[in-house]
Parts: sequence; C-alpha cells; structure tokens
Amino acid sequence: MINARKLAIAATTGALAFGFAAEAFAAEVTWNVSLWGNRRAFTENVEYLAERVAKESNGRFEIKLHYGASLSKARENLDGISIGAFEMAQICASYHADKNPTLTVLELPFLGVSDLKTEARVSMKLYEQDVVKKDLARWNAIAFMPTPMPQYNFLGKGEAPTSIKDFDGMRVRALGGIGELMRAVGAVPTTVTAAETYQAMESGTVQAASFAPHAHLAFKTVEVGNWWTANMNPGTVQCPVVMNSDAYAALPDDLKKILDESVQPAVDHYIANYETVYDRWWPTLKKQEITQVTFSDAELAALKEKAAPIWKAWVDKMEAQGIPGQELLDKMQAEIKG
Repeated sequence: MINARKLAIAATTGALAFGFAAEAFAAEVTWNVSLWGNRRAFTENVEYLAERVAKESNGRFEIKLHYGASLSKARENLDGISIGAFEMAQICASYHADKNPTLTVLELPFLGVSDLKTEARVSMKLYEQDVVKKDLARWNAIAFMPTPMPQYNFLGKGEAPTSIKDFDGMRVRALGGIGELMRAVGAVPTTVTAAETYQAMESGTVQAASFAPHAHLAFKTVEVGNWWTANMNPGTVQCPVVMNSDAYAALPDDLKKILDESVQPAVDHYIANYETVYDRWWPTLKKQEITQVTFSDAELAALKEKAAPIWKAWVDKMEAQGIPGQELLDKMQAEIKG
C-alpha cells in the first residue's frame, strides 16, 4: 500500500511538473497562416520564416501553417486578414485585382525581370511605397515578404501551337497582365485558381495554363498536358505574404524585431530552394513526353509590342482611381534596371 501510494504521489507530481514545464515553454504569441494547396516551393518562404521565428524567440512566437485552404479559400485570404480571422496569409494579387490594384503593377507583361533575386528585390521596393501601404491598409493588411516566381509559361493540352497566332480562340488560364496579353492575341483568358486548374484542363474548360514550373508540378498540369512554351516568358504573378496590421502592432518589440529580421533569410532560402525545382522539371517534361514549343525572335518581338498598350491601359485605370499609376510603374521599371 505504501509503495503504491508513493508511486501514485510520484506520478501525480511528475504530471504536475510536466504540466508546468509545458506551460513554461508554451508560445506567448501564436499566429495562424492561411495557405492553399500543399507544401511546395511556393510556400518555402513561409515554412522557413516559421522555423526561424520559433528558433530565434526560443519558442515564444509560434507561426502555425494551415494548408489546403483550411482557413480560407485562396480568393478570400485578403478578406480573412481584414477581419482578423488569421494573422498571416499568402495572396496573389490577380485573384482580387480590384482589392489590391497597386500590387498588380508587377504583373504587367514583359517588364524585363530576369531572375528571382530581382523579382524579390523589386517586390520589396513595391511594398515600401506609400501608395501600396495605403492600398492594403484598407484591408488591415501589410505586405511584408515576397514570393518571387519565374516566368509563367503555358502548358497545354491538345495540338501544340507552332506560332503565336495559334492562340487565337484558345481558352487559357492566365492571370493579370498575362491574361491581358493573351487577350490581345485573340485568346480567351480565365482566372481559374491554381487548385482548380488540373480539372479545368482535364475537362477541356481551358486548353492551356500559365504557371511557374513548381506549380505545373504541384498542381499536376504536367500529367494532363502535352506541350509547353519554353521561351514565351510573358511575365509573372505577384503573390506577397501579408499580415494583419493589428496583430503586427500588438507584437512585443523583441518579437517584432525577430519577425522583421527573419524576412530576408526566408526569401534567400526560398530562392535557393527554387533552384531544386528544375532538378525535377526537366526530367518530368521528358518523362511525360511534353513537347517544348519555341517561338522565333520575330514572333516574340511582335508579342512584346502588344505590352505597351496594356501598360497604358493599366496606368489610365489607376489614374482614374486616384492612384499615381505612371509614377508607380516608372519607379518599378527603374528598380528593375537597378
């Protein structure tokens, strides 16, 4: 009886000690992040950010990642941020262009961004602009970390195009300025979300989709398509990580500093990791017997000429809303040139 009693007391004491220890090491601050799809190259910046913040804060600041649109649909992440449903999210400007018009400047076609480092640097400069801060403040949001992506080439199903003219009448998944560019050559752009694209291509709702390589792999368009535009390189999509401004303001100064100082290392990790995507990309194209379509220099030059009217239309639309569109575009072009 005595031994049993001692064991019971010891067990109770141990349980209490464990409970106190767990409480002692519990996070002081927990942020939830709304993400769609599964973990992939696109989310490696957020993955690294969460890991680094936890480490640098000794577990006091936890960033919990929620995949599969479990907190919010991709098109509704900005709305969720605005009401404080979660503290952080990835968004893509084209999913709700009217809600964040200033971000779409970097979605214009043929801006001349040559690599991910440039895309990241220019994106950070964009987020620093007062007009962008004001734009996102309407949603209680702050854009604080880019998700730089390479050129959005098309992967399609059916007869492969042999010239740009072959896109005439083709229904394509193309966002933002890329969509406007394709409209200019006679294609019919749609804004199907990434998660919906495989089904859209398989069913024939769209015949081709513009994605970065990681997304063609992650959302399995490579399993349904049979051709890919290897050198069109029309542009990309702007997908920042945003945070709720009230949540950020409420952070203790030391945790705010840790978060701020973790952004660049997270972006560096993302860019380094993205290089590994191509280790899978090229073998996958070969395995799936996907035809790589290349266009002549003359055709690409003619396609690029269609960008200027799209830029002008974007500027006019911004100016009509009281946004200094030309000034913002000029700043971004200067930043791209370095």
